[in-house]
Amino acid sequence: MLKVAVDSYDDAKDCPFRNVLDQLGDKWSFLILAVLEDNPKRFNEIKRQVGGISHRVLTRKLRDLERDGYLLRTVHPVRPPHVEYQLTRLGRSLLKPINQFLNWTVKAFPDIQRARAVFDKSATRSPQR
Repeated sequence: MLKVAVDSYDDAKDCPFRNVLDQLGDKWSFLILAVLEDNPKRFNEIKRQVGGISHRVLTRKLRDLERDGYLLRTVHPVRPPHVEYQLTRLGRSLLKPINQFLNWTVKAFPDIQRARAVFDKSATRSPQR
């Protein structure tokens, strides 16, 4: 099914799967969406809960997720400005497949670790040229 969906587009940028994956398939997007699952949060709360993300990268990812309709950014008219981010209906609809992927990851991780160990221990591998 995936191959048919991907192969049916002549230009990669026209493929919905590739297009969405380009935006969500990075290191941070799923973590940001997961942090916002329960309630709206301010920038520094998101940054603290995601951990290890720079101010610049978080700003860019929040803008990208907002642009694609996954997040809503609300500026409250107070001094200093109070800005919150929350999931939209589209963003919430993404939580189910993210949770399925998370559950698969937890279940498959021991197999992945074993495969990595076998690969790394292989002394007969010839160097790539």
